[in-house]
Amino acid sequence: MTTPAPDDSGTILPFDATLPSPLEAVPDLRAAARWILAAFGAVGAALIGGGPLVAVGRVHGVADAFGVGIALFVALTGVSIAIWRVSRVLEPPITTPATLATPALRGLREMIDRSPADFFGTAATSVDDLLSHRAVAVNIHRAMLSESDPSRREVWRRHLKRARVNIARAAPLERWLLAMAHVYQIQAALRAARYWCLVGVALVAAGTAGFLIVTGNG
Repeated sequence: MTTPAPDDSGTILPFDATLPSPLEAVPDLRAAARWILAAFGAVGAALIGGGPLVAVGRVHGVADAFGVGIALFVALTGVSIAIWRVSRVLEPPITTPATLATPALRGLREMIDRSPADFFGTAATSVDDLLSHRAVAVNIHRAMLSESDPSRREVWRRHLKRARVNIARAAPLERWLLAMAHVYQIQAALRAARYWCLVGVALVAAGTAGFLIVTGNG
């Protein structure tokens, strides 16, 4: 295993330039979502197109017609739920440093904070530590502007210079972290969509069974 090279600021990164970007996984995740959408769309088309044709001549009376309608409604509700949840995977999430503090990304933060050196090398000891450099620089800049004493102002200026160096060291890791967070959100949406697809399949099965029972008794 080769030692990762330092970046332009001299920081030893935990990865090198040959590591694929996390964003390269996005097309594959969305391709899987499109495949699921196509599958449930075909089921919905079959129910809408074939259901009424099968029911013609086998439905006698208002009660049977109502039963067929309820069964189709349940089945199509299952299809609609699955399509709605899977389609959310195709919506591009907005990913900012503030997004990392949301409950949806708690799992990613915990994974990184358990072994920060594997993700950040020598640049930071946690996600919060990595993201703190800009806030520190802003606070130092405000303190420098409000300082009237020239000597103390010069001290603040030196602190600001060091803070900007830290920002430059953290910048490539911040970009990588935001890319990871972006992919993590899409992956989490796809994982949740799979569970909802199981619910959709159960509703489709229940609706189809009810439809067959009503039309089979006709």
